[in-house]
Amino acid sequence: MRASKGGETVYMIYRAVTYGLSPLINLHLRWRKFRRLEHPLRWPERLGRPSLPRPPGLLIWFHAVSLGEGMCVVPVIKRCVERMPDVTVLMTTTTASAFEVLKNLLPCGVIYQFAPVDTPTAVNAFLQYWKPYALVLVENELWPNLVLSASTNGVMLALINARMSIKSFNNWSRPVVRLLAALMLSKFSLILPLSNIQAIHFQLLQAPPFIINFSGDLKLGAEEWINMGNMEDLKGSIADRCVWMASSIHRGEEEVMLGVHRALMQKHPNILTIVVPRHPHFGQEIASDLQKRGVNVAVRSHGDSLTSETSIYMVDTLGELRQFYRLVPIAVIGGSFLPGLTGHNISEAAAAGCAVLIGQHVGHFSNMIMAMQRLNPLSIMQVGIITLITKAS
Repeated sequence: MRASKGGETVYMIYRAVTYGLSPLINLHLRWRKFRRLEHPLRWPERLGRPSLPRPPGLLIWFHAVSLGEGMCVVPVIKRCVERMPDVTVLMTTTTASAFEVLKNLLPCGVIYQFAPVDTPTAVNAFLQYWKPYALVLVENELWPNLVLSASTNGVMLALINARMSIKSFNNWSRPVVRLLAALMLSKFSLILPLSNIQAIHFQLLQAPPFIINFSGDLKLGAEEWINMGNMEDLKGSIADRCVWMASSIHRGEEEVMLGVHRALMQKHPNILTIVVPRHPHFGQEIASDLQKRGVNVAVRSHGDSLTSETSIYMVDTLGELRQFYRLVPIAVIGGSFLPGLTGHNISEAAAAGCAVLIGQHVGHFSNMIMAMQRLNPLSIMQVGIITLITKAS
């Protein structure tokens, strides 16, 4: 009881602070819109302002932060639509990149909106308009105003594919913040963690044990966006060449991959390296820098053709990752070679039949890696930067 009152006190402070910061957050959103990081027309949805009418009847709200989380929940949404055709489904994400892909994957009738920022005004406006019966959060979207305001409004809460990194767990375990975490988790009716370790994290933060169940990793069955584009032409262009792919590359990792590319060129002068940056706009920055160094780079978003002289093919587009995995025998998964990064989904590359290499910084994806290595020890290998470049040479 005392912990609950402590959590409510901490929340009242958080609520007051976020209310006071609302004007600055609004300005920040406008700045993001100016930088093309928010949707140019629909960005007011982030302030809780709807752009579509609410149909009458029961409404279930699914929220995922970005593209990866959104794609893994699409099959769940499709099953809901099949089994409950009279229920309206609302899907929200926070990124424009997720919007561009998910709008083509969601079933007919599903409403797509951008999620409100975690201020009292935006969250309350969103809840009052949409009036959801239940809110299903994906992975680690624990926002105090969102969770506690939804609970106050009688919304049922669930957290699926739930995960909490060591860093997040340590942050939520701090003496004062821990009270707020316990208060939020007490409002959930269901938590589906990715693993036993994740379940322990939630229980240590006072999540009621009886609400924790297991359903496996939804990312293993993530939806695929069928957009073949010119894949057949590409397959023909690279048929006689050695090719490998570096996917989900973060800033700083491009130098690692360039080192691997140069090492491979010593043995295979006609090597083609396909680079898929984590964020498309970063791809054009990498391409521009490499071109200044004299590297022959073709950029997919520019419609550049692959020639025998092309060394690096920059895939700065969305939703095509699985198709590219099918073109290559080896995939190096980024977001894992520098401290502070936490890895990315390896199941897509493995399912395409790629030999998978990944770095040492993998976060909660360690569970997926261990599961795959138990099935086939040679299917995936964790390597450091030096080992990766040394083996390439």
